[in-house]
Amino acid sequence: MSSWGDERRRNQAAEAEQRRLDQAAADERKLKLRAAEDERRRSNKTADKTEARAAAQQKRRDKRERRRERAQAWTKNTRPGVVYQRGTLALVAASALASLPAQIAHFAGISLMLLTVPFALEGAAWVMAAGVAYADEKRLPGWVRWLLRALCMSAAGYAAWINYGYGMETGPAVGFGLAAVTLLGPVFFEVRQWVTTLTLDAAEKKRSTEAKARAKHDKQRRSHHKDVVKLAERLVSAAPYGTLAREAAFVAAWQILYGSETPGMTPAMHAQQLTARQSLATAMDAANGSPISARARLLQRLHPAPSALPQGAVKPQVVTDLPPASERPAEDRLKGSRRQPPPHRRSKGDGLPFHPLAKTQAADTARKVTAVNGHH
Repeated sequence: MSSWGDERRRNQAAEAEQRRLDQAAADERKLKLRAAEDERRRSNKTADKTEARAAAQQKRRDKRERRRERAQAWTKNTRPGVVYQRGTLALVAASALASLPAQIAHFAGISLMLLTVPFALEGAAWVMAAGVAYADEKRLPGWVRWLLRALCMSAAGYAAWINYGYGMETGPAVGFGLAAVTLLGPVFFEVRQWVTTLTLDAAEKKRSTEAKARAKHDKQRRSHHKDVVKLAERLVSAAPYGTLAREAAFVAAWQILYGSETPGMTPAMHAQQLTARQSLATAMDAANGSPISARARLLQRLHPAPSALPQGAVKPQVVTDLPPASERPAEDRLKGSRRQPPPHRRSKGDGLPFHPLAKTQAADTARKVTAVNGHH
């Protein structure tokens, strides 16, 4: 029987072992938590690096896109036509700003009630110039354009005369300069409008040329193929509106009347084409000494010409009508044969039968020739 001291020592040893196990379990949990934390931090760092790399790539793409858009805008805004139009408008604005002060000073010196006259003169000149542009756009009669031009130059000329008189009080250079600046604006605007009109006229002329060529083609088609055109118009009228184009209707009408999917080809023309091809193949075969056409190559392959006679006694495919060679001397043969040669007799198997491919080709050729000649 164990004493109380032994029992106590065993209890203390068990408690110490339990504390050791608990400490080991706690250390293991700490290690796992630390490892998980390290893994999380590494994952976060990797994710942050990936996000930073993606953000940097997107930033570079945005920068390239903005650079490309600026290049496109620069190319678009520096085209010769754009520079010419905007430059003309800038010169027009500079001309108006340069001509107004002298007119304002001139009319204000006469009376303050005339202070609005310079703005009316400049406004009249530029409104008439805009009217010329509008008349060109709407294709109005020529006399309307010239009337607007005359009104524009009248207002600009009167303003230039006023500026010339006001500038001559200072010096001739000032007078001529103010007059020239006043007239240059409307003149530059008119030249710009003239160039624009010529450009539009060239495009309109091109469209007119195409329209004339199309009208001429339609007229020739109606003259050469009346029946086909009539049937095509009936097909277009029978179909729902806008669903059948005229060209498609003409092709369908041609196929209905002539049976050919190629407009312009008739049965007679197809027959002529077939005859020409056969004549060409025959001529090329004769010129080259060997078959070129597919039919000739097929026949040569099925029935090749013998290059040399085989050795030994071979039964000929066809019995000849000539007498057999005589073994008598030459002087006896000159006297003539003593007996007549046997008559020609055909035997079974002395001819080579045709290949099935050759029979099929011959039947197809016969059918085409029959169709071309108008038989069914």
